[in-house]
Amino acid sequence: METGLKGRPILVTGASGGIGAATVRLLVAEGADVIASGRNEEVLSKLADETGCRTLSFDLTSEEAVKEALDGIELFGVVNCGGWGGEIATPMETDMAVFDKVIDINARGTLLVTKYASQNMVKAGKGGSIVNVSSQASLVGLAGHISYASSKGAVDAMTRVSALELGKFNIRVNAVNPTVVMTPMSEWYWGRDEIGGPFIETMPLHRWATEDDCAAPIVFLLSDGASMISGVTLPIDGGFTAV
Repeated sequence: METGLKGRPILVTGASGGIGAATVRLLVAEGADVIASGRNEEVLSKLADETGCRTLSFDLTSEEAVKEALDGIELFGVVNCGGWGGEIATPMETDMAVFDKVIDINARGTLLVTKYASQNMVKAGKGGSIVNVSSQASLVGLAGHISYASSKGAVDAMTRVSALELGKFNIRVNAVNPTVVMTPMSEWYWGRDEIGGPFIETMPLHRWATEDDCAAPIVFLLSDGASMISGVTLPIDGGFTAV
């Protein structure tokens, strides 16, 4: 399938993480002009050496930093992949400082990038596509995920409203909602037999997702092949939310 992404400038936040980096690699392979953003400049530098992408670092929690970084940048696409997992806690035990930080990065950061990127896209008048990386935690109740699920529920709501508001400018907005990607960061919790075991047994495909499993649908939603898709939240969960 021809994606139509060749030469198109696409910003990927959270590119120093697994899903973000995999998305950068796949977009570069499709010929896109990728701008990779993230907190770890050393990782971004290595990714740039590997793929030839451009890099742009800024603080997702600072409106001034986001505004300054995106000022005047022409964009066709945005992947809002920057995020933070927070803690594992019940509503009775949650640390409100952690809750505030998760909301600040995951929800507010997504909105800030959308705000200033979409202004540039509207001015350019060429349409475009925004893909927000949400989570299956926004679709079902997951024990211990009160802060993270709240932040991703907000991302899903932003996706729908942004699709409504930006559609008249031919800008599509969608979200992907991945299941667990078994990274070293995830292993400490989901790798426990008593937690991950029942979860993986419930999932029809009976396996964890990979970064590439998540990157491919993101690139599809950016592409011309998804030109009539907007306002959706797409589970990438091996069928978990269907049962």
